[in-house]
Amino acid sequence: MNLVKSCQTIEALIKKSRFIGAIMPCADEREVLQSLKQLHEQHPNATHIAFAYRLKTAQGIVYRFHDAGEPTGTAGKPIYQHLEGNDIINVLAAVIRYYGGIKLGAGGLTRAYSNTAKQALDAATLYPYIEMATLNVTLDYAQMQPFEYQLKKLDGIIIRQAFAEQIRLTVQLPASGVADLNNAFPSVGS
Repeated sequence: MNLVKSCQTIEALIKKSRFIGAIMPCADEREVLQSLKQLHEQHPNATHIAFAYRLKTAQGIVYRFHDAGEPTGTAGKPIYQHLEGNDIINVLAAVIRYYGGIKLGAGGLTRAYSNTAKQALDAATLYPYIEMATLNVTLDYAQMQPFEYQLKKLDGIIIRQAFAEQIRLTVQLPASGVADLNNAFPSVGS
């Protein structure tokens, strides 16, 4: 799976119609809705704002696509197919169209929306998705420094810490490193 690092926008002119492709990272459906609202505010005179999104949630992959008034299957689905084909998650892809007066036909629309989305994705920086794990750990004070060193080696971070008779930590690290951490500190519990 891949993620988009930052927002990316491209523009294409196809038979006098202006197509703007936008790629935006979004962590959840609330962010998707905010981004769509922002696009509608930025392009109040656009004829269509078709979109697709794909999110990784605790329930699995959630996705939606919308043709925005274009003939069924000519806008949202071609955009979505690029997200699915490249296994990109936590992203909104939108194509804004300003109609230029020349009808493109169903095939022309499908190609226009698909190509615009592809160009925007090609311009975006992708990076691999890393599954993270959150652990609750209890340490003796003498274990803290070696634990922090090992956690840092595994690209982990401390989210919360409480100091009492023992140290209680909530840490987050790539799921692939949990076994290594447990091997290095078998007595800390999680």
